Amino acid sequence: MSADGRSVSILGVTGSVGQSTVRVIEELRAQGQRIEVEAVSANKNLEALVDACQRLRPRFAALGEASGLSQARLALAPLGVEVAAGASALEEAGARPAGWVMSAIVGAAGLGPTMAAVRRGALVALANKECLVCAGPLFIEAAKRHGATLLPVDSEHNAIFQVLSHPKRVEKLTLTASGGPFRTASLQAMAAATPAEACAHPRWSMGRKISVDSATLMNKGLELIEASYLFGFKGEDIDILVHPQSTVHSLVHYVDGSVLAQMASPDMRIPIAYALAWPDRAYVSAARLDLAAMGPLTFETPDAVRFPALGLCRAALKAGAAASTALSAANEVAVEAFLAGRIRFLDINQVVEDSVLDLHRSEPGLIQKTPTSFDEVAWVDQAARGAAQRIAGSLAAA
Repeated sequence: MSADGRSVSILGVTGSVGQSTVRVIEELRAQGQRIEVEAVSANKNLEALVDACQRLRPRFAALGEASGLSQARLALAPLGVEVAAGASALEEAGARPAGWVMSAIVGAAGLGPTMAAVRRGALVALANKECLVCAGPLFIEAAKRHGATLLPVDSEHNAIFQVLSHPKRVEKLTLTASGGPFRTASLQAMAAATPAEACAHPRWSMGRKISVDSATLMNKGLELIEASYLFGFKGEDIDILVHPQSTVHSLVHYVDGSVLAQMASPDMRIPIAYALAWPDRAYVSAARLDLAAMGPLTFETPDAVRFPALGLCRAALKAGAAASTALSAANEVAVEAFLAGRIRFLDINQVVEDSVLDLHRSEPGLIQKTPTSFDEVAWVDQAARGAAQRIAGSLAAA
């Protein structure tokens, strides 16, 4: 099956991945492919939501913040788009009858809408890593039970998906990381880093939250957790290498000594198009690699001292599913506090680590537990957020 004739929905249409998905759909439509858009969603960026609706002509649009509902309905009435707002509207966007759903809402807020698509047995293009980091076992089990297909869109996981032809003959996986804006920075320079500096990614154009996660390498740690659940590998069988050129997106190491790598320009349209056309491939106008012109490709081991987030994520994966839930929630709070200027860049990891430890002290044994319901996931998430807010507040006051 190709993208032609597909009905799609885009959860998080105004973010960087959502906008790249819009461009892919427009390009495929220009080639004559028939792609109907069932639903789109945004949190509060009404202007970008209206623009996406004008370009895609969906049947339904959901706005996360109910305060913008009247304005959204007024703006979208001429297009004949049905509009709703609030958490239930976001879940409705996932529940609408689209065969292919892009899950690109940032953070734990994407879990409910994505689960609505999973419960329909949809093809779910997964760009929201928190669905697996926060609720990995439950999410994977639900996908199997409802017959949903998970198509990874993160460039690293998409790369593994493309070359993982014999899973039972794999020795290990290697995720690559650009190293972010502070790859060669000293701890002193990182301590003084501003939000603008942390968001200045050298290779990718992304939203502010994921840009900060890339600067701390937390993003790569979360991707390690995601890869473990997505492909069924233990944490110790997944390596991470810093690869500044962002050309090799991941590697799969086989038992015969073969190493297969997927290579491409750092352009999210490539994994999005792969997921949209899967199991076929579609043409997109991304830059082609010129191997002779690009020069050397280099790889290095990440610095565990300057980037402790990787160790925190490995420890959380080993500790238990609830620990990953708590870590992800605390990180969202810490990044928000940093972007708001309340804490320093190097405080982010401290907030995350101290929050998980605080939760462990107040609820002994909790983080070693595997939540048995999404309500339990939500409880751990909220408890960790509360701890992170307290710790971030104390650091801000210091």
